[in-house]
Amino acid sequence: MKKQVTVFGASGLIGGFLIQNLIEDVSISKIHLVSRNSKNVEHEKIVVHLIDFLNSTEIENCVRESTTVFSAIGTTQARVGGDKAAYRKIDYDINLRIAKCCLKLKIDQFQLVSSGGADASSTNFYLKLKGEIERDIFDLGLSSTIIFRPSLLLGIRKEFRFGERFAQLLMPLFSFLFPANYKPIKAELVASKMNVYSKLSLTGNHIISNKELLKED
Repeated sequence: MKKQVTVFGASGLIGGFLIQNLIEDVSISKIHLVSRNSKNVEHEKIVVHLIDFLNSTEIENCVRESTTVFSAIGTTQARVGGDKAAYRKIDYDINLRIAKCCLKLKIDQFQLVSSGGADASSTNFYLKLKGEIERDIFDLGLSSTIIFRPSLLLGIRKEFRFGERFAQLLMPLFSFLFPANYKPIKAELVASKMNVYSKLSLTGNHIISNKELLKED
């Protein structure tokens, strides 16, 4: 039986690869791509939803027919001009709102891209925020929640980030020195594994570490 899925954050590095992976998956009949802006993604499987992420009803309309909802939504300090409150509204508020809609509609599975090192007790703003959204989504008690914690992502983003690009070029040369949870990982691999996990009958809360993502099938 073919299924429908919903993707939030398709314009990002992982999201872009995820969309391509889902398009190629013959078991998927429809992909609901959710955005605030028009996307130049055209395919017979794709239905684009331009919504207000503050409106839960609009979010519900995007996910209600899906078996799996993927969220790769996230921002950067540069994008929000260093405004931590604005950063939180995107990485925390929007993702929690999506998860609550999934709970209300009894969606089979919700997936979230977080970050390696996520820890609600961290003194680092980014890692603390990621840990808080993980904790609070897990506390909702959805049927199945899978959170991915990739390390540094390898891949070319649409927007140039000097620091990240420098790290992407340098770190692979020394990745053999790093523990598995800190090795750089291809965004394409993370996206592929997300689709793999969407086919597993996992219930409850699960965290997939960078080490797990790097394991060969």
